[in-house]
Amino acid sequence: MLCSIRNCMPSVVRRISLFRQNNKRYEINNNNEFVNKVMNGTVPVIVNFHADWCDPCKILTPKLIELIEPMDKLDLAIIDVEENPELVHVFEVKAVPAVIAISNGLVVDKFIGLVNNEMIENLIQKLIHEGPMNTENNTKS
Repeated sequence: MLCSIRNCMPSVVRRISLFRQNNKRYEINNNNEFVNKVMNGTVPVIVNFHADWCDPCKILTPKLIELIEPMDKLDLAIIDVEENPELVHVFEVKAVPAVIAISNGLVVDKFIGLVNNEMIENLIQKLIHEGPMNTENNTKS
């Protein structure tokens, strides 16, 4: 009995995990994709500007993935600064890593550099509370 339960559970958990992972994290490759997925998206998005040569980026990106993927209504967009100079210019990214929180097409908050988990969690909470929740509350008033 225990063996059969153990064999069933991992496959169910794996499918859920893979499904959520594919929908929650994506790389932005051009301006149109950014507009469609981030600015016109239905959920708030943490936008991570990074570069392959950036050592702090190699630490921050996995932290962001770990903190954001369990969240139900929050996505992570990853932008390589070398491949997307127009977006770097539009958002005035002067250093990497640079993280911008966007909800309903508006920048809610941002930070630059490698930060601790608490600062990332505060950004996430601010984004979630200033995003669709406020919009719904304002509509009902």
